[in-house]
Amino acid sequence: MPVLTTTEIMDLIPNRYPIIYMDYVEEMVPDESIVAVKNVTINEQFFQGHFPGNPVMPGVLIIESLAQAASILILSSPQFKGKTAYMTGINDAKFKKMVVPGDVLKLHVTFGKVRENMGTVMVTAKVNDKVATSAELMFVVAPDEQN
Repeated sequence: MPVLTTTEIMDLIPNRYPIIYMDYVEEMVPDESIVAVKNVTINEQFFQGHFPGNPVMPGVLIIESLAQAASILILSSPQFKGKTAYMTGINDAKFKKMVVPGDVLKLHVTFGKVRENMGTVMVTAKVNDKVATSAELMFVVAPDEQN
């Protein structure tokens, strides 16, 4: 049973199709950690060109998926409610396993340091409990421009 559905996720973050890379949130400990899920299917637009005959999810989109999961965790915090989180940097990104159609990508995010409206999160994308990608992401939270 999801902690947050896709619809509830879209209430928190501004991303929409075709650039929302999240199906649901499986676990969340507010102000601490989150595990979100992306079911990778052959129908993804990026597989048309990356790569024909050998579909592999681009690493930059795995990082984007992790950033979206981080945004959910960040914007679920009462101090950041109704705002927008922006990624400001990526440290120590490692790509260890290819992600292909049929994979279930589990997106693990844990808060690092948070100071006022900025901070870091440690992120790991896993397939079958094996690390596909890991990094430290930096973020800043700003007022929502839509409001």
